[in-house]
Amino acid sequence: MTDDPQREPEDEFRDMLRQFLSGDSEIDPSQLAGAAGLPNDPAFVAQLMSQLQSAVARSGDGIDWSVATDQAASVGTQSAVATSPADGRALEQAFHVAALWLDDVTFVSELTVAPRLLTRAEWARLSMPVWTQLAEPVAESIADSLTNVLREQAPEEMQQLLAGASQVMRSVGGTLFAMQLGQVVGQLSTEVVSGGDVGIPLLDDQQAALVPQNVAAFGEGLDIETDQVQLYLAVRELAHARLFRHARWLRLHLISSIREFAQGIRIDTARLEELAVDFDPSDPGELRDALASGALIPPKTDEQLAALGRLETTLALIEGWVDVVTAQATARLPRSAAIAETVRRRRAAGGPAESAFSTLVGLELRPRRLREAAAMWSAVSEAVGAEQRDALWSHPDIVPTSADVDDPQALIARLTSSEPAFDDVDQAIEDLLNDTSDDRPREAEDGSADEPGSSPAP
Repeated sequence: MTDDPQREPEDEFRDMLRQFLSGDSEIDPSQLAGAAGLPNDPAFVAQLMSQLQSAVARSGDGIDWSVATDQAASVGTQSAVATSPADGRALEQAFHVAALWLDDVTFVSELTVAPRLLTRAEWARLSMPVWTQLAEPVAESIADSLTNVLREQAPEEMQQLLAGASQVMRSVGGTLFAMQLGQVVGQLSTEVVSGGDVGIPLLDDQQAALVPQNVAAFGEGLDIETDQVQLYLAVRELAHARLFRHARWLRLHLISSIREFAQGIRIDTARLEELAVDFDPSDPGELRDALASGALIPPKTDEQLAALGRLETTLALIEGWVDVVTAQATARLPRSAAIAETVRRRRAAGGPAESAFSTLVGLELRPRRLREAAAMWSAVSEAVGAEQRDALWSHPDIVPTSADVDDPQALIARLTSSEPAFDDVDQAIEDLLNDTSDDRPREAEDGSADEPGSSPAP
């Protein structure tokens, strides 16, 4: 027995968890993995148990996201195929040509970092820091809810044990969530073709990248020359990366908006309590279905819906702009329209990993108003040209709004108006300059200014 009585419940709870994790328990670890939506094959279950054992030993503050990174890279490696030197050179050449074509149709900043070719595992590792930023608020909410529900539902004789074990439970729950995120991101690494394929900036600033194995898979069955597919996708990726290089504020704004939305997510504790009371270790199907369907995340609040609307507008503006400049830059490609249609269909359908992320974090990655945003950018391009179109990204206060997407002609009217547009600050300065009231200093005939309140010269 420890000398510190406050540590006894936590140590007792650790022993209980260690007993389960060592396999000396009635609960089958493979059933736990299946209930969490994770693979239940022996190799993965052994890895899961090892990670959970480490979590019990650690039980510190926060989530060890390296678990997610390792899991994602492992999934990406399982089906990896090496890129031939010839394919690598072809993709590098595609990036070179793409840069020249974009120079002809855009006025956004060029990249100062050379584009990269990534394996699936490399994409997973490099993108994981952003994924963890987006998922962390939800993970914390789940950990808080699970701890509270277990404490409330436990019999009285278990209360003392659980009171000292909340950190251990949070650590174990966080590790399980990290493993789920790693599984999702790993699966995404087998689907995406580039760094910006999901619409948000996942890689470091200024970095454009293609995943050669997935580019090849994208082109299979299209009956389109491989070099055209490679060039089209290189143009799209380079346009996406250049936009975030040009609009320096955009990356932080977008990631902060997603985190703000995610921080508003709360877990349905009533549903969680039902699952805790009725959970049958021999039949984890109900828990698995609840996790897979997102049933634990209640309907969005009005504030969340408003934040989601703003976020979807931003995502649609980004993707719409990329669509328009890509179409302009690849106009000389004979099959560019067919490749663009494939991209649109693929984006509309999404993929299984994307659906899993939506369930896990409560956020769909694909904007709903993409076609309308693209139509707006196209209309602006025709009306005022590419330079004035791209200048709209220079500051968040002048980026088009949802109302502009609804009515592009009103935006064009403002852009082509010959009358200067004053904001509130400009108007206040203008009013001050035009003020001739007696309480302002007056100019004397000799050019000197009277002091306020002084008498006029005789």
